[in-house]
Amino acid sequence: MKEHMRRFEKEKKIALIAHDNKKKDLIEWATYNKKALSKHTLVATGTTGKLIEKALDRKIKKVLSGPLGGDQQIGAMIASGDIDIIFFFFDPMEAQPHDSDVKALLRLAVAWNLPMACDRTTADFLITSKFMQEVYEYRLPDYTHYLTRNIEQS
Repeated sequence: MKEHMRRFEKEKKIALIAHDNKKKDLIEWATYNKKALSKHTLVATGTTGKLIEKALDRKIKKVLSGPLGGDQQIGAMIASGDIDIIFFFFDPMEAQPHDSDVKALLRLAVAWNLPMACDRTTADFLITSKFMQEVYEYRLPDYTHYLTRNIEQS
């Protein structure tokens, strides 16, 4: 697969998402990492965004609540290059009414080669990475072959 490069600037565009049972964990994590997060642009889904905005005492961009389309809005931002890193604390023990949206969001993060933390430990590793403090270039898969494939109708 042919690849090309994409660049994360020093100020990263970070998506923050949490299922209801994980909102407390994400808010505690974000509060603990308030100083590190202050150097970056934050985007969050509905309720999570309101709670984090209050906890961090700063304005952040909020999209719709996940079940109402917020996950898809974040997904569109991933595909267009408007998100660099995802912190998505999801609940593995409870079925979600918008589970297909959640899976699509996770798939997009992998498809576009983005770092993503789904739990606090991984989030700690990401936020403390030296790459969070500097410009970072990474390989982005080239999906031209997929977009230009021959599609025959039956």
